Amino acid sequence: MVRVVRATPVEIETAVQALRDGELVAFPTETVYGLGANARNPAAVRKIFEAKGRPTTHPVIVHLDNPRFLHHWVRDVPGPAARLAERFWPGPLTMVLPRAANVHDILTGGQDTVAVRVPAHQMAQQLLTAFGGGIAAPSANRYGRLSPTRAEHVREELGEAVRIVLDGGECQIGLESTIIAFEGQEVRLLRPGAVSAAQIREVVGGLLVGAHLESPRVPGSTPSHYSPQTPMSIVPSGQIDTQAATSSEGGRRVAVLAQRLPLKAHKYVTWVNAGRRPEQYGHDLYANLRTLDKAACQQILVQDVPPDERWDAIRDRLTHAASGNIDIDTTGAMAVLP
Repeated sequence: MVRVVRATPVEIETAVQALRDGELVAFPTETVYGLGANARNPAAVRKIFEAKGRPTTHPVIVHLDNPRFLHHWVRDVPGPAARLAERFWPGPLTMVLPRAANVHDILTGGQDTVAVRVPAHQMAQQLLTAFGGGIAAPSANRYGRLSPTRAEHVREELGEAVRIVLDGGECQIGLESTIIAFEGQEVRLLRPGAVSAAQIREVVGGLLVGAHLESPRVPGSTPSHYSPQTPMSIVPSGQIDTQAATSSEGGRRVAVLAQRLPLKAHKYVTWVNAGRRPEQYGHDLYANLRTLDKAACQQILVQDVPPDERWDAIRDRLTHAASGNIDIDTTGAMAVLP
């Protein structure tokens, strides 16, 4: 059972004052921990990009405590968006909508759209309600790296860059929110998450899947993202034992994330059995990859996950994570490292 902690009034008051002072506050959501700033304060939001090493062309998500405040941030709410908000908010769904005139470019990456979500986590709701406004919050980690699902992950990565870290225990879901955008009355899935394509279709009928050239940029859309620092590869399911044995020849240390136990022990292999249940696998994914990243191994091998829709969000994160380590230079350009 995931432990969800409720903040004390003093903790919330302190966090709210920090936000009003233009400081950063990390807080839990049901998906991952967010790195929050007052969404109406461009200077404060810029601190998010500085702390994360995130390019300013990459948009952030504005978090609200209630859908009734959506009109403060967007200029138009299509019918499908209203129906999806009624069904899934509060919850792990982010909607990309036409931005209102007063929404600053720093939130949108200079685009004409803004990403908005109403989180369900009790502590996030406490903070948002007490603050009384929108909080801009990407994941509370270095850009491109593993997302944090516990307060200690935030502290490990960002240290003194964050004024306050609200500890709400482990995140219930452990993977970032589903992201959708709208093309007239059509809905397009841009990032899979806990709200599945099938669930969205139940509400709106048809669903377009995947970005095209005119789709808005959204969090997690770069080819390499959610990455451990150790080089990572995805291995076909039936080859994981053979690949682990081959890769560890000569005393080379290898880490494995699999859905079962190894067929036999290997002296130089650190093996994590994440199980076959997608909800639990997803909940533990970033914590398991952090564990393997610290195992002093030269490579992480991940057993490929099943092809059905329940694993779509996990497959998406693993594919991005295996696309190479990311470095951001001083101009904000992204380079994929070998």
